[in-house]
Amino acid sequence: MSQQYPSPHEHQPYGDQPRTGGSGNNLAMVAHLGGILTYFFAGWVASLVVLLVERDRPHGAREEARVALNFQLTLLIAMVVGKIINSLPVIDIIGWILMLAVGIIGLVLSILAAITVSRGASYRYPFSLELVR
Repeated sequence: MSQQYPSPHEHQPYGDQPRTGGSGNNLAMVAHLGGILTYFFAGWVASLVVLLVERDRPHGAREEARVALNFQLTLLIAMVVGKIINSLPVIDIIGWILMLAVGIIGLVLSILAAITVSRGASYRYPFSLELVR
């Protein structure tokens, strides 16, 4: 009893394999890497653009953009608080320190998120206000 195996040049009996990566991961990376602009109060822009572009899709880049936007808005609030404290004459150094810390945290966590998403996994920031659902 011998089995007949198809030659490697014949059509295989199954469809295309699912792709890993692709434009969904790229858009998710862009959403997270927008956090690099946190120190300039514009880290939320890239996340919002990706969220609006992917608004009709239930998962993937849309979800990552939502998570990134929530984190970037949290950082924006912290930066505004730092700027307000910075405008007070006696404790202005605390505002500078807060804004510097928020900028560094935004940079590091955004890069970590982009690396995680590029590998096909989902990323959740350690702290973030849920402002966008």
